[in-house]
Amino acid sequence: MEFEPVIGLEVHAQLLTKSKIFCGCSTAFGADPNSHTCPICLGMPGVLPALNRKVVEYAMKMALAVHCRINGASSFARKNYFYPDLPKGYQISQYDLPLAEKGCVDVDLEEGRKRIGITRVHIEEDAGKSLHDEKTAYSYVDLNRTGVPLIEIVSEPDMRSPEEGAAYLRRLHEILVYLEICDGNMEEGSFRCDANVSIRPQGTERFGTRTELKNMNSFRNVQLALEYEIERQAQVLRAGGTVVQETRLWDAAARVTHSMRGKEEAHDYRYFPDPDLVPIVISDEWIEKIRATFPELPMEKRDRFIREYDIPRYDAQVLTAARALGDFFEETVRHCGKPKTASNWIMGDILALVKEEKIEIQDIPVSPKALAEMIALIEDGTISGKIAKDVFQTMWKTGKDARFIVEEQGLVQITDAAELDSVIDTVLAAHPRQFEEFRNGKAPLFGFFVGQVMKATKGKANPQTVNELLKKKLSLR
Repeated sequence: MEFEPVIGLEVHAQLLTKSKIFCGCSTAFGADPNSHTCPICLGMPGVLPALNRKVVEYAMKMALAVHCRINGASSFARKNYFYPDLPKGYQISQYDLPLAEKGCVDVDLEEGRKRIGITRVHIEEDAGKSLHDEKTAYSYVDLNRTGVPLIEIVSEPDMRSPEEGAAYLRRLHEILVYLEICDGNMEEGSFRCDANVSIRPQGTERFGTRTELKNMNSFRNVQLALEYEIERQAQVLRAGGTVVQETRLWDAAARVTHSMRGKEEAHDYRYFPDPDLVPIVISDEWIEKIRATFPELPMEKRDRFIREYDIPRYDAQVLTAARALGDFFEETVRHCGKPKTASNWIMGDILALVKEEKIEIQDIPVSPKALAEMIALIEDGTISGKIAKDVFQTMWKTGKDARFIVEEQGLVQITDAAELDSVIDTVLAAHPRQFEEFRNGKAPLFGFFVGQVMKATKGKANPQTVNELLKKKLSLR
């Protein structure tokens, strides 16, 4: 490439508190417009905000998870701008004294692991939402979201490709969800991202003029928007033009960015300390108390799964995508001692049904212990892998355990050589033409005979025994 991209991301995550940041209104999504509001979050004259302690604790969790230094004292500021869904005319945020600074996260890329710097993690309140009616010339304002607590995570400009940007975003998303402080729902706006992107000639150190990208509601759209914007800026420079510092909106349907407005700087917002809120003072004891509540985070769990269970990296990535999924896998392995077999069943049959029925892993009707008991029946030869598929479907539908289903339906695998010999003789006698073709060198027909034996035994024959007996019998004839 003649140009090198320089990318930084600003991520906003709504925190999973039951009430808003400065009042007792509900944060539940989907209520009737303007039903979760009060004089405080509407900014009525004479009211005072009161900080929600849980917001600070959740923000501290994320700050620690991305290795930030938590400041002993931080304060709130008023970020002044006019927008119809900002009832106070300013947003309560943090500016020169944020909650936490100077962190980092590692991301896994095809070429290896890379560290991305975190500039700051700070607390702020969300704005409302403008609703545009396509059938009339009116726009409406829903202020339910006003005052919902946010943390903003600002990266260093350390990313050099759209792929790195998407990987970083996925990394933050999985950490937030693992910590159970954000539901990560991008469609509902509880996890949002703005991107700052510029390009510079390869081999130079000076940053180019950056543009800010907004309106990206999926990991895929973030990557596509970055790809488009990098190429757009390159075309401007190749034509002898100048990149303008501005905010641009991503149009997912057309896959292009459109100019929205000139990019604001900090002085445009006229930040000043909020006179109604005292500084947040955080002790070392409070920090350690929060640290003690940490679960094992996804990347660390992924590395441990590979090391401890000797499963492929792909398996580990799938199994650690959700905290409950990793727990399900580990409990299954504790009962059956077969990590790769457990991984195959969870990634295959279980996740397929979870997706089909649109349920959460913790709500599935087959417990880890029940899955482990079915795996044990496969391992000890009681049932074949093919029969196990049917057994599992019955377990899912009825909640019955595998051994009961096997006994109830007479599904015990046939391993007796004499019994299988008799079945093989019958199959060979019933297919003389295929047998003659096999003898004349048509080797693939061996699979045909195996299939016929399995069909004759309704899938209950032990495949390994069938193969051994068939090879022996066909070689003698």
